[in-house]
Amino acid sequence: MSKQFDVVVIGAGPGGYVAAIRCAQLGLKTACIDDWVNADNKASPGGTCLNVGCIPSKALIESSELYDHALHEFASHGVEIKDVKLDLKTMLQRKDKVVSELTSGVAALFMANKITFFHGKGRLGVNKQVSVELKDGGTEQLTANHIIIATGSSPTEMPVAPFDQRYIVDSTGALEFGSVPKKLGLIGAGVIALELGSVWRRLGSEVTLFKSSKSFLPTMDQQLATAALKQFESQGLQFQMGVKITGVTLKNKQVVVAYEDESGAQTQTFDKLIVAIGRRPNSANVLSAESGINVDERGFVAVDEFCETNVPGVYAIGDVVRGPMLAHKGSEEGVVVAERIAGHKPLPINLGTVPSVIYTAPEVAVVGQSEEQAKQAGINVKTGMFPYSGNGRARAIQATDGFIKVVANADTDRILGVHIIGAQASELIAQAKIAIEFDASVEDLAMTMFSHPTLSETLHEAVLSVDGRAIHAMQAKKR
Repeated sequence: MSKQFDVVVIGAGPGGYVAAIRCAQLGLKTACIDDWVNADNKASPGGTCLNVGCIPSKALIESSELYDHALHEFASHGVEIKDVKLDLKTMLQRKDKVVSELTSGVAALFMANKITFFHGKGRLGVNKQVSVELKDGGTEQLTANHIIIATGSSPTEMPVAPFDQRYIVDSTGALEFGSVPKKLGLIGAGVIALELGSVWRRLGSEVTLFKSSKSFLPTMDQQLATAALKQFESQGLQFQMGVKITGVTLKNKQVVVAYEDESGAQTQTFDKLIVAIGRRPNSANVLSAESGINVDERGFVAVDEFCETNVPGVYAIGDVVRGPMLAHKGSEEGVVVAERIAGHKPLPINLGTVPSVIYTAPEVAVVGQSEEQAKQAGINVKTGMFPYSGNGRARAIQATDGFIKVVANADTDRILGVHIIGAQASELIAQAKIAIEFDASVEDLAMTMFSHPTLSETLHEAVLSVDGRAIHAMQAKKR
């Protein structure tokens, strides 16, 4: 017999587990299905983000930055350390410990909220019937009034560079190298490639990134993108832009990448190759033909503004639907869906104001429209910019690289977008997100008092500079 629930959530990543917890908080009898396992082959809820994505990569980013600072920056602070050595094994163990603590925390939250957890693969059939293939063997049949599909995404594989997870790896394999590759290649130059390339560059790898187009970070404000590329190149990352990968072969335990550029056919040899060309939604094995759910040609589940599919009562959230593939976007969609199921009336997610961050050093963070996007939409634009070098706190912490740029509507004074490259950009962008969500004007933020000395003052000065009023910058006064 089927076990009956109010809500069954398929997937326990940042979208799924948040949706399950919010459903349970609202008094709904909730089940969640997930098949992730840890090194001990035990359940490890948290999806790609906690297990092999956001969290472990940020742990390595932090560790590699500390190592880099010890090598190159501590002395300028009067801290002298002799014979700095890298213990990669300990670094990876720390990363795994962080992951274990967080995934265990999700499991504890499930118990605290009385969510029934099934460790296995869920598949949606007809009439909201869910079959669960349990990891320990056997199956369970579940029925619910509402279904939430939150199965996330997986790395996209290149036909010419299939993963062997030893020499040619995806983003997961890139977190597990047993030693620092002397030469590391990356196919792709997006967020994941830049973060992983930066980690291994700091640890000692010679890193080359291959990109098919000549444009860098094409969806971002191009003033920001240009500055970011200059920063990364100055750090030692090498970019091959506008190339076509024609073949990848293994020879003498090394990876040979063949490609074509403006000069013709070329090859480079690497100890390891990371392929990071994007991700694809995990929908193929989750929906049976009988489920009746509409899926587009790329595998994305079709949903309305509230994430409901064409089958009433069946929802899909996160990477498996339209919009940016970001954990926080999936989490917020999970909350919206849970509250709608419970009869509340939340607003839909504003996909135009989802913040995006690249956790490099310096960090890159954006929210809202770029200058190019606003102009293409026919908006009369005004902009302001302020450099980190003009900020007292930035100088005190030796983080003067970067700037904050504000894009605003010249006719209404409303802030349209904020673009940051610099230290703690991932934290500062939240202030900009709040301002845009509350439809704040340039004047609103200009009149807001910011604590001193803080990096946040850079945002304040950038807003002031929109109208020529920045205090700590040389600019023509506008009013």
